[in-house]
Amino acid sequence: MDALLHLVQSPAAWAALATLVVLEVVLGIDNLIFISVLTNKLPEAQRQRARRIGIGLALGLRLLLLSTIAFIVGLTAPVFDLGISGAPGPHGEASFETAFSWRDLILIAGGLFLVWKATKEIHHVVDPAPVKDLLNKNGKVAMSFSSAIVQILLLDMVFSIDSILTAVGMTDDVPIMVAAVIVAVSVMLLAADPVAGFINRNPGVIMLALSFLLMIGMVLIADGFGVHVPKGYIYAAMAFSALVEGLNMLARARAKGKTGSAQESHAGG
Repeated sequence: MDALLHLVQSPAAWAALATLVVLEVVLGIDNLIFISVLTNKLPEAQRQRARRIGIGLALGLRLLLLSTIAFIVGLTAPVFDLGISGAPGPHGEASFETAFSWRDLILIAGGLFLVWKATKEIHHVVDPAPVKDLLNKNGKVAMSFSSAIVQILLLDMVFSIDSILTAVGMTDDVPIMVAAVIVAVSVMLLAADPVAGFINRNPGVIMLALSFLLMIGMVLIADGFGVHVPKGYIYAAMAFSALVEGLNMLARARAKGKTGSAQESHAGG
């Protein structure tokens, strides 16, 4: 109790909490985009429930991992080494790591799954299948509720490990980590329905979101091989792409408005 009281009264603890909350919210964007894209494939009546369960699982996994910090930190220890030399980098160092930890393997597996999933969804958007191909033998939608939850859970695990390792690198105080995770996941929960609805209503944004997932998957794979891409670059690229798409949407809306006005004027004349 005294330790908690000391943290509450410490300006440094509040600064660490604020910084960690921002980082956790930013890291949660990847998780939120995946959940939004996946749940939009479900029947409309199931989407909100699936999003809430998916985000609830994300919170549960993060809190569970926080209770086993020593185990999570141990995931960064190498478990095997390929024993080969990577191509020399610009300063003579190896450009990729050949010693792999459990964290590396989890990131690579998660990245491969994300690349496969995003590529598959992009193919469906570019070359939409007939309605009959989207149904199973019983005439129901092929993407079931349980299938969506399992896929969300798998990616939640990958994003949760990355999130907790980021938290461990920022502070040693578990209460601060717990508070930051709860705040960040609460923000995800509040933003889930608006983000998913926005993606579903705008076909151009669907492709943009899938492209983000493809890029995130490649970054996870690169990170697993020891090629660390600064997250700032990734989120700056995502923000710039979103800005360009926002301008395109604004231009299309204005063009549609002018076309409608012209048609009304012509009809009135």
